[in-house]
Amino acid sequence: MKKLVLLCAIFCCAFTNAQPLNNEPRTGSISGKIIDASLHQPLPYVNVIIKNEANETVTGGISLDDGTFNITKIPEGKVTITIQYIGFKTVTKNINVGENIYDINLGDILLEEELANLDEVTVVAEVSTIQQKVDRKVITVGKDLTTAGPTASDIMNNIPSVSVNQQTGNISLRGNENVRVMVDGKLSNVPVAQLLKQIPSTSIKSIELITNPSAKYNPEGMSGIINIILHKNTNIGFNGNINVGLTKEINARFNSSVDLNYRNGKFNLFGNYGNNIGNSANYGRIERLDDNSAQLFDFRNNNKSHLYKVGLDFYMNDNNTFSVFTNQNKYDGKGSGSTGVQYLNQPLQEQIFDNSNDNLSSQYNGIFNHKFDKEGEKLDVEVDYSTFKQDEVANFDFYNIVFPPNYSDFVNTKRDQTVANIDYVNPLSEKAKLEVGLEARLFETNIDYSSTGFSVNENQDNIVNNGDEYIPTPSTYFTYERDIYSAYATYSKSFEKWTVQVGARAETVSENANGIKTFESSKEETPFENDYFQIYPSAFFTFSPSENNSYQASFSRRVDRPGLEQVNPIREWSTPLISSYGNPELQPQFTNSFEINYTRKLEKGSITSGIFYRIVEDEINRVLFIDRLDLNKSILSFDNFNNTTAYGLELSSNYKPTNWWNFNASFDLYSRKQKGIVESLDVPIETAAPNDILISTIEVDNVVWNFRVFNNFKATKKLNLSLFAMYRGEEQGLQINRKPMFMVNTGLRYSFLEDNRATFSFNYNDIFNTMKFKFDGDRPFPSVGQFNWESNTWNIALSYRFGGGKYRALQRKNRDNNEKSGGGGFI
Repeated sequence: MKKLVLLCAIFCCAFTNAQPLNNEPRTGSISGKIIDASLHQPLPYVNVIIKNEANETVTGGISLDDGTFNITKIPEGKVTITIQYIGFKTVTKNINVGENIYDINLGDILLEEELANLDEVTVVAEVSTIQQKVDRKVITVGKDLTTAGPTASDIMNNIPSVSVNQQTGNISLRGNENVRVMVDGKLSNVPVAQLLKQIPSTSIKSIELITNPSAKYNPEGMSGIINIILHKNTNIGFNGNINVGLTKEINARFNSSVDLNYRNGKFNLFGNYGNNIGNSANYGRIERLDDNSAQLFDFRNNNKSHLYKVGLDFYMNDNNTFSVFTNQNKYDGKGSGSTGVQYLNQPLQEQIFDNSNDNLSSQYNGIFNHKFDKEGEKLDVEVDYSTFKQDEVANFDFYNIVFPPNYSDFVNTKRDQTVANIDYVNPLSEKAKLEVGLEARLFETNIDYSSTGFSVNENQDNIVNNGDEYIPTPSTYFTYERDIYSAYATYSKSFEKWTVQVGARAETVSENANGIKTFESSKEETPFENDYFQIYPSAFFTFSPSENNSYQASFSRRVDRPGLEQVNPIREWSTPLISSYGNPELQPQFTNSFEINYTRKLEKGSITSGIFYRIVEDEINRVLFIDRLDLNKSILSFDNFNNTTAYGLELSSNYKPTNWWNFNASFDLYSRKQKGIVESLDVPIETAAPNDILISTIEVDNVVWNFRVFNNFKATKKLNLSLFAMYRGEEQGLQINRKPMFMVNTGLRYSFLEDNRATFSFNYNDIFNTMKFKFDGDRPFPSVGQFNWESNTWNIALSYRFGGGKYRALQRKNRDNNEKSGGGGFI
C-alpha cells in the first residue's frame, strides 16, 4: 500500500510539472539550412514565411550568412512554411507544430534555380526595375531604358534623383554634383562627364545609387556614390548577347555591344565589347540686357568610343578563387564650332574653333578570395591599377576681333592610380559579424600645357591686349599627387526585429601640387601642400516589425576632395567673354549626412519613402570674378565658404495594377543653401574702372522638385509598349535661375525567335521637343538664355542572346557586387 501511495504521488508531481502553469498555448520553433541545389553552397537572406491554416502570415524571417534560419514563437497547430528567393523556385512545406514535437529542424533545404526568371535578370532585363535596399537603390537597366540613348550619359536622366547637365556633362545626385561615379566598384581616371559619354548604354547591367555609404567604402562624395555595373556572365558553356542600335535627330549615332563568356570546370572566361560612334550638335544663345548684346554658341562633335572588358575567373577549389580583368576604353573625339558676340548695329565678333581629343583609359584588376573553414569567414585581397593618357589640340580663329590673333592650345595629360585593399570578414556568432580592412590609394597626374597665344604679363595668362606689346602665353607644367592610407572596421548584430551596424574609417591624406609656368626669360612656381587626418564614422539601424514593413536609419561622415578640374590652374575653356580656371589651394569639404527610409511591401508592389539632412563644412562652390584687365569679361573659378545645410525627401514605388500594366514612379524634393562670391559693377560698363567693382557674398536658398514615371504595358506575350514622363522643377543658382523642364518618351519592344532570344525595340524620345535649358540671371550681368541639344530623337535597337547553362556567379568582394555586408548596413 505504501508503494502504491508513493507511485501515485510521483505520477501527480510529474503530471503537474508537465503542464503549463497558465492557460497560454505552447509555441514552437522551426529551423533549417537553405542550400543552392546547383552550387551546394548556403544561400543568405532568403525569405522564410510562416502562415496558419487560414493562410494568414504568423511570423517569418530571413536566412543568415551561412544559410541557416531559426523561426521562434510559432503557435501550436498546422502551419505552412514558404521559402522564397528571387531566381529560385519557391519551396512550400506543411508542418504540424505540437503533438510532442515543438522544435522542428528541417535540415538542408535545396533551392533549385528558376531558369526562366534568370534569363531576364542575369542576361538582359526586359523591363527596368528599381529595388530599394538598405543603403542604396539598385536600378536594373532593362531594354526600355537602354533604348533611351546610346551612352550612359543619355540614360542617366531617366534614373531617380539623378540629373545630367547637358552643357557641361556634369552629373548630380539629389541636386548636388559632389558625387563619385564608379565603374564595377572602381573609381575611374577618366573625367566623369567624359566617362558617361564613353560607356555604351548596352554594356550596362545595373546602376546603384548609394546615398549614404558605410565605413567600408571610400568616404568621397557628399551625395554618395553612383556605381555603374557592366555586364558579366558566368553561365556554364558558351553564352553571349549581341546588341546594335541607331539614334537620330539631326545627326546619326550608332552603338553596339557584345557580351561573351565560356565556363567549363574551374575556369570562366568572359569579355565585353561596346562602342558608340556618331555626331552630335549643341547650340544656344545668351542675351545681355544691360548692353543689348548676344552671345551665340554652336558646337558640333564627332566622337568614337570603344570599350573592352576581358577577364578570367579561376575556381582553384572550394575555398580559393582568383580573378583578373582589364577594362580598356579608347576614345577619339573631334569637335568644332563657334562662339560669337553680337552688339547692336555692329558686325558679329566670332571665335571659330576646332579640337581633337584622343585618350586611352586602362584598368587592370586582380582579386584573390579565400574562405576559411568557419562558415562565413573570408579574406579578400585586391589590387587595382589604372592609367589615363590624353592628347588634346585646340585651334582658335577670330573674326572682327582685334585681339587676340589666331592661336592654338596643346595639352598632354597623364594619370596613374593604384589601389590596394585587404578585407577580412569574421562571423562572431550566428547574429554578429566583424569586418575590418586596409586600403592604400595612390594618385598622380601630370598636365603639360603649351600655347601659341599671348598674355599681358608674367602674372596673367588671359588672352588680352596690352597696347602694342604682347607676351606669349607661358607653357605650364602642373603636377598633382595625392596619397591616401586608410583602415576601417564595422560591427553588425541582428536581434529579433532589429539590425545594427556601426563602423569607422580612419584616413591620412597627403597632397602635393605644383604649377610651373615658363616664360621667355623666367619661371614661376606655385607649390601647394596639404596633409590631414580624419575619422569617418557611420551607423545603420534597421527595424522590421513585420514582413511588409521595414525602417532604416543611417548616419555617415563624408568628404569632397577637390577634383582635378577644380584645382588645375590651366585655363579649362574660354569664350570671348568668359574663361574658366581651377584653384590649386582649394581645401576639402566635409559632410555629416543623416537619412531615414521606410519600405512598405504591397500586394502588387512596394513603396519607399525617405528623408535626408546634411551639414556641410567648408563648402566648395563657384566664384565669378570680373576680369580686371577687361571689365567686359569674367573669370570663373572655385573657393571654400562657410558651413551650410541641405535637406530633402524622396518617394518611389514599383506597382503592378493589372497583369498587363506595371510602373515605376519616383518623386524627390531637395533644398540647399548655396553661397558664393560674385562681383558686379555699379556704374555703366563704358565708364567703369577696376575700383568700381563690387564684391559680395550671395546666399541662395534653393528648393527643387522632380518627378519621373515609367509605364510598361504588356500588349501580348511578345509585344510591350512603354511611356515615360519626367518633370524637373525650377532651380535657383548663384549665377542663373534654370527654368522648369519636362519630357515625354514612348516606345515599343517586340520579342521573337525561340525562347524570345531576339528583341526589337523602337523609342521616340522627347516627343514634344520640350527639353530646352532656359534660364535668366543678374550676375555678373543681367541676362537670359537658352541651350538646345538633340533630345527629340528616335531610336531603333536589336538584341540577340545565345547559349545556355545554369547561373553560377563568382562571389566577389562585397564592395563590388551588391552582396549584403553585415546586418543593417547592406543587402
